[in-house]
Amino acid sequence: MDLSTTYMGLKLKNPLVPSAGPLTADVGRIRQLEDAGAAAVVLHSLFEEQIRHEADELAHLTTQGTESFAESLTYFPEVQEYRLGPEEYLEFIAAVKKAVSIPVIASLNGVTVGGWIDYVQKMAQAGADGLELNVYFVATDPALTSAKVEQVYMDILKAVKKTVKIPVAMKLSPFFSATTAMAKRLDQAGADALVLFNRFYQPDIDLEALEVVPNLVLSTPHEMRLPLRWIAVLYGQVQASLAATTGIASGLDALKMLMAGADAAQLCSVLLRKGPGELKVILDDLRTWMEEHEYASVAQMKGSMSQKSCRDPAAFERANYMKTLNSYV
Repeated sequence: MDLSTTYMGLKLKNPLVPSAGPLTADVGRIRQLEDAGAAAVVLHSLFEEQIRHEADELAHLTTQGTESFAESLTYFPEVQEYRLGPEEYLEFIAAVKKAVSIPVIASLNGVTVGGWIDYVQKMAQAGADGLELNVYFVATDPALTSAKVEQVYMDILKAVKKTVKIPVAMKLSPFFSATTAMAKRLDQAGADALVLFNRFYQPDIDLEALEVVPNLVLSTPHEMRLPLRWIAVLYGQVQASLAATTGIASGLDALKMLMAGADAAQLCSVLLRKGPGELKVILDDLRTWMEEHEYASVAQMKGSMSQKSCRDPAAFERANYMKTLNSYV
């Protein structure tokens, strides 16, 4: 059975890729992920604010609220490990490359085009096999039009592509008014992969302290339906690889994403809840299902349930909305 896939130009032994997060901020745990079957790894993000020397505030943001999830605390590295500064991050890339044989994808989180973009070249020099751009941008200015928001993504992608030769993935927000058009623009601008979707963490209100507070909530399987739909729609319409992220918690979840058209399935919350070894369980379940249903390869199933390929393309559009509401009794 051939589980291999090609993602952002990288040949992977299977489609399972741990995504940027606490588990990928520690060399030892990355080794555990590789041992459990990870085909590649996306390192935790280096933030634009870190490069701009705002690390103290970032430490507060990345730890606030984590005490609410006791089941995952044992998998979080110490704060100082998770929040590496720019130079330490480059050293970390080099250390991970020495420790594992799978592709290592660095992650950069920012919202402006500036001097911090220079770090992408340093990431490549440190040994990164690819780069994931996480543009975590919340447009609150009423004067900021949708066209200008889209241009933020375009400008960052173009600046990075001019700077490095390693493949570049763009992690997208699910809130574009015309997702397909935006994906096409990024594809034409040279994105080697699109990651669907970035998960925006929503603040909460502490009624006793009368403060707005961060609140970390791990994803759940029902959230995978959003990237599932859009990967199915985009399959065959863009040349860039497609990666699914958010809510993938089992081998069956990963299979659905592959059939929708994903080249890779990124995992985070399930590994935080259950530990790096859960990746092996997911991979075994994926392999078992393929054997039982006589699939010889991932390539054979990829995109078979996309909008382009399925018997009812309207299921991914408005017709499904009416059918769903009418089906509730």
